[in-house]
Amino acid sequence: MPTTTADVAPTPLIDSDHPDIQAYVRDTCAGTTGIHERVNTLFSAIRDEIRYNPYVVDLSLDGMRASSVLRSPRNWCVPKATLFVACCRALGIPARPGYADVRNHLSSPRLTELMGTDIFVWHGYTEVLVDDVRCKASPAFDSLLCERFGVPPLEFDGREDALLHAFDGSGRRHMEYIDDHGTYQEVPLARITRALSEAYPSMAGILRAPDTAHAVGEEKARSTDPVWDHTGLGRGADGDAR
Repeated sequence: MPTTTADVAPTPLIDSDHPDIQAYVRDTCAGTTGIHERVNTLFSAIRDEIRYNPYVVDLSLDGMRASSVLRSPRNWCVPKATLFVACCRALGIPARPGYADVRNHLSSPRLTELMGTDIFVWHGYTEVLVDDVRCKASPAFDSLLCERFGVPPLEFDGREDALLHAFDGSGRRHMEYIDDHGTYQEVPLARITRALSEAYPSMAGILRAPDTAHAVGEEKARSTDPVWDHTGLGRGADGDAR
């Protein structure tokens, strides 16, 4: 799609004009020079400061809003992509959230059992336009999780795509993109909610209408699923994985 002024404008969910988003971008980019370094710095910060956890699913309007995602210690791919889009727009960089169905060949048995499939529908990524170069990037997987799979964390500076790894460090098939739903100027929350509910009927109890928060018992889930539990990688005094 051609870029329009709407691609740098705030929306109800991509609230790039929120004071917290503005302050985060300003503080995170302090000392950087040039647009590519700023994009790289923001991407890396969102990738690592908000740990990836697929058991955290909050489809409420507040839970999906970029300024709320900014305050979350852990989240899943769609909200993390939304936050990166908001930060890019706060810098005046045209950006859109995009969505694709992906097959996770290394999905943990617990997660596959919960979902009933190894296909993640409407996985969130971002499309960013920097110096007339349009690229796709996914800030979903943090560095500690990448370490578990033996792959380097994705880096992104707006010069080339940074999508999920096709193979892990041992050469096993990892993430496979199977269907691209395109990019949007606003997060299509109703469509995402409907798609998740249809794809994962066993999760219907937590994937209700997007007007209330629905979080899956995260700590219990993390403690019983070693793929998403950072235990053993070092812990801080507050018990959070480091």
